[in-house]
Amino acid sequence: MKSVVIGAHLQRDDVEPIADAIPVSDLFLSVLAIDEDRPLSDRDLLLQIADIRARLLDRATFVAIRYGFAIRDPREAEIKCGTLVPRWRELLDTHRDEVEMTLKVAVAVPAARPDRHDFASGAAYLRALHQSANAVDIDPQFRGGVEKTLLPLTTQHRWIHRDAASLELAMLVRRNNLDKVRAAGESLRRDFQSVPFLLSGPWPLEVFADDHQQ
Repeated sequence: MKSVVIGAHLQRDDVEPIADAIPVSDLFLSVLAIDEDRPLSDRDLLLQIADIRARLLDRATFVAIRYGFAIRDPREAEIKCGTLVPRWRELLDTHRDEVEMTLKVAVAVPAARPDRHDFASGAAYLRALHQSANAVDIDPQFRGGVEKTLLPLTTQHRWIHRDAASLELAMLVRRNNLDKVRAAGESLRRDFQSVPFLLSGPWPLEVFADDHQQ
């Protein structure tokens, strides 16, 4: 058997009985035990993990572990995760009452994709792709609407260039402001009907913990 690691939590009660809990120093990992030969790409497993994540988040905020990380026993968990515990604890203590929300917005004018044949090396082509994605922007009036309605409801936010066709706003939001965030999203939808966007969440701590992931 192997266990897929789902998240890092402050308390055992934040995990059980939704998932199994494995102690690592003074924190707990939520895990799901599966057969050794079961592929992590199995669709039913992915759906099961997504459901567990949602139920865990309903109970308490946790640090999400990037999907695909698996362990065989508590000793392996301690070896692989022990050095991350201080940072995880800091995140959980600081953001205990917060969750992430995501706003994905279509760019105003999609950037033209660079042609691989125009570059002498793969590295130069990849740099051009990166520059192309970072050059795009969303409708300035919509950005102004976001800054007026959504950003005041966040404790932290970060604009992320995911690709050449969209921009993503990651937000940390207090749980008691979630209804206000959703209402702000509906207000943006009414005021900017020509701008395609998706407001999703809540999510566990992931984007704002990404620099400290396994």
